[in-house]
Amino acid sequence: MDSTTQLLKDLTEANGVPGYESPVRAVVRKYLEPLGALSQDKIGSVICCKKGSSASPRVMLAGHMDEIGFMVKQITPEGFIKFLPLGGWFDQVLLGQRVLIQTKKGDVVGVLGAKPPHLLAPDEREKVVKRKDMYIDIGATSKEEVEAAGVRPGDPIVPRSDFVTLATGKTYLSKAFDDRVGVALIVSALQALKGKAHPNTLYGVATVMEEVGVRGATTSVRAVEPDVAIVLEADIAGDVPGIRPDESSIKLGQGPTLVMYDARMIPNLKLRDLVLAVAAEEGIPVQLSAIEGGATDGAAIHLHGTGVPTVVLSVAARHIHSHSSIIHRDDYDHAVRLLVALIKRLDVAAVASLTE
Repeated sequence: MDSTTQLLKDLTEANGVPGYESPVRAVVRKYLEPLGALSQDKIGSVICCKKGSSASPRVMLAGHMDEIGFMVKQITPEGFIKFLPLGGWFDQVLLGQRVLIQTKKGDVVGVLGAKPPHLLAPDEREKVVKRKDMYIDIGATSKEEVEAAGVRPGDPIVPRSDFVTLATGKTYLSKAFDDRVGVALIVSALQALKGKAHPNTLYGVATVMEEVGVRGATTSVRAVEPDVAIVLEADIAGDVPGIRPDESSIKLGQGPTLVMYDARMIPNLKLRDLVLAVAAEEGIPVQLSAIEGGATDGAAIHLHGTGVPTVVLSVAARHIHSHSSIIHRDDYDHAVRLLVALIKRLDVAAVASLTE
């Protein structure tokens, strides 16, 4: 396992749902500590400052460390756990999946369940089971047993899913690529620039609570006060059965994606064009993406102050917002190369030209 694979494994296997990011934050700090001066905003986003040959422009690299998960809402008298979502879940991917409830006594394993199909009327079997009708079963037979295990309302719940290198050797399966892959890109870019000149000051920011309303980006951008921002994300791969080309043409292994549009941000057009020009110069393939049903940390960052030129670079992932998603190593490596090359181009004149 090379260092990049180990980085992705360490980040994705760490737990950290919105508001409960402490475990993954410790991993992020471990990787960022040798790369710059660390600080933290007051809701937990980690900021790594790497000085270049000039104090300005201030370049913000943002990727969110939180993953989607759940929270314990209540415990029934019979010992079943009702839960609420932290982030956007698709009900169809939940049943039968294992989870970890993080309690004061340690992790408790459970499984997401619902009324079995054998007891459903024929017409009910054809319907999607709604999340409100599901529960988490830890094998208890009473509320007292659940409480004795340490479970209480407010405890975070994370998917139980390990990191796996798949049969091709080039693809990885894990939870939380949205958006640990973005955090990993920040780490890899800062590692690539260690000891090297760049005409700016970099701020690599691992944000919190993106999945519940870009909250960490809202606070950390105030701490950084960037002149330009690059958001690193996981994009939606469209190369699976059932997706039409007009819905998404994004494919694994065809290069990182440049987001032309999402529900809360249109990128700075000159910065978008600069990304494409740098990619062409470096011979790096880039896919163009439009996300009509989602947003990123760029939603808060680009509206900070009087505005921040912002763009979103992503690595395509299949099956995001589920217990397990898949990315391609070639896309990751190309994204790192593109990010580093772009950073080297962002001097005072280049950044000033973005808003002329």
